[in-house]
Amino acid sequence: MVALLLVLVVVLALLGAVHWYVWRRLVRDVTVAGGLARRLGTAVVVALPLFSLAALVSSRAGAPFLFQQAVAWPGFLWLAVLLYLVLALLAGEAVRPLLRAWTGRRTAVPTPAEPVSTPTPAEPAPVTPAPAEPADPVSVPAPLPVSVPAPAPGARESELSRRLFVSRVVGGSAAAVAVGTVGYGTYGVLRGPRVKRVTVPLAKIPRAAHGYRIAVVSDIHLGPILGRAHTRRIVDSINATQPDLIAVVGDLVDGTVENLGPAAEPLARLRARHGSFFVTGNHEYFSGADAWVDHVRELGLRPLRNARVEIPAGFDLAGVDDVAGESEGRGPDFARALGDRDRARAAVLLAHQPVVVHDAVRHGVDLQLSGHTHGGQLWPGNYLAELANPTVAGLERYGDTQLYVSRGAGAWGPPVRVGAPSDITIVELASKQA
Repeated sequence: MVALLLVLVVVLALLGAVHWYVWRRLVRDVTVAGGLARRLGTAVVVALPLFSLAALVSSRAGAPFLFQQAVAWPGFLWLAVLLYLVLALLAGEAVRPLLRAWTGRRTAVPTPAEPVSTPTPAEPAPVTPAPAEPADPVSVPAPLPVSVPAPAPGARESELSRRLFVSRVVGGSAAAVAVGTVGYGTYGVLRGPRVKRVTVPLAKIPRAAHGYRIAVVSDIHLGPILGRAHTRRIVDSINATQPDLIAVVGDLVDGTVENLGPAAEPLARLRARHGSFFVTGNHEYFSGADAWVDHVRELGLRPLRNARVEIPAGFDLAGVDDVAGESEGRGPDFARALGDRDRARAAVLLAHQPVVVHDAVRHGVDLQLSGHTHGGQLWPGNYLAELANPTVAGLERYGDTQLYVSRGAGAWGPPVRVGAPSDITIVELASKQA
């Protein structure tokens, strides 16, 4: 408990420091003290993280779904914008001194020439008057006026003006880059995932199963932002490929059946020759896994909870519960799912998280289909994902087991993807006997 509180304090302190930095560079440095613009900018920088906090905790706190939807868009989008704002502003720190030097040369005031001193005529020597008659008064010419140059503009005012100009250029550019990046990444999610195709050769697949197509979809993440229309786009894309089998490999939802049941209803229209199958992901256990398993069964999907079925094409399809289920006593059970099978047949395993691939290797799995990573979702998040997962995206081999990881069809948190486009993958099995 103490460790958790310490982590929470560190995270809050880091977020506070990041927001102070953004306020300093985008509000304080580009506005006039006491002005309306500064007051409005400060209010925005204070309000947006509060929306983000509400978006993150409202679902777990059981807040009304309308409230979750109201805070989700501004709250989650701000998290994505904040990431790229900070990255762009940090890059701007390197440009800032160069820009100031350039503007300094452009606006430098020429040093005025030294005024030429005009000597004042010397006073004539006094003339001693003759005793006989008074001397005439001597006329002394007045000194010539000295020319004094006008004072140059104050150096302080010039420096302040230059600083303001540079701050506005750097801050405005950073804001434009961040908003443009997030806008494009949001469009990529809302338009729906693209279909990609991967051929996986398996030694144990019979000749009759050559070309067998499995539609793999993961991480749909129905929630306050992605709803029924998102599900409809995914279902239409899958059905258009006419797959032999459909595998939904976890993280279908971020919320309860009560709130998101209608959003999931289009899944009932999924069509495949050998049916549609489902395994739990970690987010199902945040949302009521048992209730969702029952609901997807009602929609026509077959849950595989540490279970296996024989596919008529000549291979076994197994599925295990997500490791997050261990907290509820329902984690992955490989012995139950794969322990008594005929190892002469190929085995395809549905498991949400790639980290269980080593268990799959020990149990003789030929191909594991997973999701969970989102491919990093927001660059440079892929580097962090690599630290926690053996494979972040794509096809890799571990011993005699091949692992394919989908980037997922939705997005968690911010409905934004940068450098990790969403996908539905058609995995085509290839027989080496063909």
